[in-house]
Amino acid sequence: MPTVFITGANRGLGLEFVSQYAQNGWHVLAACRSPQSADALQALAATYNSIELIELDVTDEAAIQNVAEHLNGRAIDHLLLNAGVLGEHCATLGEMTQKQWLEVLNVNTVAPALLIQALRNNVIASQEKTIIGISTRVASLADNSSGNMYSYRASKTALNQVLVSAAQNLREHQVKTLAIHPGWVQTDMGGENATFTAEESVRGIIKVASELTLEQSGQFRVFDGAVIPW
Repeated sequence: MPTVFITGANRGLGLEFVSQYAQNGWHVLAACRSPQSADALQALAATYNSIELIELDVTDEAAIQNVAEHLNGRAIDHLLLNAGVLGEHCATLGEMTQKQWLEVLNVNTVAPALLIQALRNNVIASQEKTIIGISTRVASLADNSSGNMYSYRASKTALNQVLVSAAQNLREHQVKTLAIHPGWVQTDMGGENATFTAEESVRGIIKVASELTLEQSGQFRVFDGAVIPW
C-alpha cells in the first residue's frame, strides 16, 4: 500500500485529496492544524481505516520536526504540499505590511521548504518518490498581465523555485518534484463561481503526479498535464 502525506487536509483541495487517495487504496497521512475539530476529515477517517490523522501547524518549525521524528523513516510515496493562504489582505499597493507579507511567505514558501527538508528521507525510502507542490498559474512571470496579488504571486513563485531546487538536489535519489496549478476550483478559496470542481482538479493532479517521470521533474504544469511557462 503506497503512502501519501497531505498538508492542509481538513478542507478544500486537501480534503478531496484525502478522499480520493483513500478511495484509490493508499495509506493517507492527513495533516492539519486541528484534526480533532475537522468534522469532515474525521468523517472520512471513520469511513476509511487507511487514513491516519496528524496534528501539524505548518508554520511551527518544531512541529514539523516532531512529525518527522514521529514518522521515524516511514516511506512517503507522495509528499503533497497543499496548505496555503491567499493573502487577500496583502494583495494590492497601499495595503501591504511587513507582518502580512511574512505570514503569507511562511505558509506558502517556508513551510513547504522545511517539510521537504524534514521528510526527504521518507520520500527517498518510497517507491513513487514524488513531491507535489500546489502552486498557481498566477505565479508565472510570463502570465502576469494584471498585477496585484503581490504576496500570493510572489510566495508561489518562490515555492516553484524551492521545488526546482529540490528536483536538482534529490535527482540522484530518483526523487521527482512537480509544481502544479489546480485550476480555478470551487473551494472556500476559489469561490462557488469557479470553473472546476475539487473532484475534477484532484483527479487530474493525482494522475499527472503518478505519471511523472524523472526527466519531467521540476516542471510547472496544470492539473490536466499542460506545461505552464515560468
